[in-house]
Amino acid sequence: MSDFEKNIGIETYFTPQPGISGKLRSIPEDFIVEEIFLYPTRKKDGSYTIAEVSRKNWETHTLVKELSKKLHISRKRIGFAGTKDKRSCSTQLMSFHNVSKDELSHIKVKDVTIENICSSDKSVKIGDLHGNRFEITIRNIDNDVTSEKIQDTVLYLENQVGFPNFYGVQRFGIVRPITHIIGKHIIEGDFKKAVMSYVANPMKGESEDTYKVREELEKSHNFSQALQSYPDVLNFEKAILNNLVTDPDDFIGALKELPRNLLTMFIHAYQSYLFNKILSERIRKKIPINKAIVGDIVLPIRKNRRDDNGIIVKESNIEKVNNQISKGKAAVSGLLVGSDSIFSNGEMGEIERKKIEKERIDYRDFIIPEIPFISSSGSRRALLATINNMNWKLYDDRVNEGKQALYLKFELQKGCYATSLLREFMKSRDAKNY
Repeated sequence: MSDFEKNIGIETYFTPQPGISGKLRSIPEDFIVEEIFLYPTRKKDGSYTIAEVSRKNWETHTLVKELSKKLHISRKRIGFAGTKDKRSCSTQLMSFHNVSKDELSHIKVKDVTIENICSSDKSVKIGDLHGNRFEITIRNIDNDVTSEKIQDTVLYLENQVGFPNFYGVQRFGIVRPITHIIGKHIIEGDFKKAVMSYVANPMKGESEDTYKVREELEKSHNFSQALQSYPDVLNFEKAILNNLVTDPDDFIGALKELPRNLLTMFIHAYQSYLFNKILSERIRKKIPINKAIVGDIVLPIRKNRRDDNGIIVKESNIEKVNNQISKGKAAVSGLLVGSDSIFSNGEMGEIERKKIEKERIDYRDFIIPEIPFISSSGSRRALLATINNMNWKLYDDRVNEGKQALYLKFELQKGCYATSLLREFMKSRDAKNY
């Protein structure tokens, strides 16, 4: 297990089988993601233009910024259902407010295709999707890995009805895993630390030029100089710096220069980090995640949607609850801490409370009066992620001669991370492999 994973709260594996190692994303086509769309109702004269947007090597927020620039509109007028990682080929649904179908169809962006354009009176919002369909190739696998080894892991996951629903590395940043750290600073009310963690804070793995300018700002706190020296690719950082040049003490205003979705992500990432810590501890204690124990909070599943109103498991209902879980009609949950947090009881409640206490935060800290829209009341998240329509094939790797490649095709529900499944196969010590 890599130090990177431990730093984002993932501290254990679920499957007992040895890993196959290997490498992800040797080329963008090795990681293909397609949303399972939840289209808003089509309406001929609707004020929203809906389109399927396919791209290669574009992260969602950066693409939205580029599209808003090309269309000469605010980023706020572009909606999407989920964020997608840069190092992939992805297709997702987007909405564009008061942008005509003709305008959208004529937009040209490198490695981006816009298709199936229609109109609606509703926008696409975060969470407006059924799930994601993946086609992934793991390369550079040693030849001593056999199909039987792969099958052993597949069967184990099938018997457990899924894998740990960890938030994956993309939630926190691959090169700069800092989103949860910024979120914690915001929760603690230290907006200066939050800003400096984002715009300065050099990290290994960045380009040499980027590392140097961040390092210089870390030492000097000279915002004017940084604004001149930062490359244009660091566009969000430059937006923050531009604000700080005007008012060097306005760290709250500087943060507000970032897109609303990105600001919200900082808080969500910190919640995700704590959830990962809680789930890791439950697995370490060998408490099942596909079966409830007394004190658990279980989320009913109705029409393939989880109900946020959880049921507390007691001696009197545990048999009935576990029967529902076995039928896929309920899921054991873990805490996503917020201002209205509801903790489990029993052993799981003890795990949740200890992890929060260790952070020296109060759940009421998630009310953020300085930036109200990123406040979070908290919720619960299923501990187990289910896998649908899994297919796989082990074959000779044409990219790495003398090695093997594993092709995997599967579907996951929204909010579940493919990399959290893949790490159970790979068990790599190098986070960059994910």
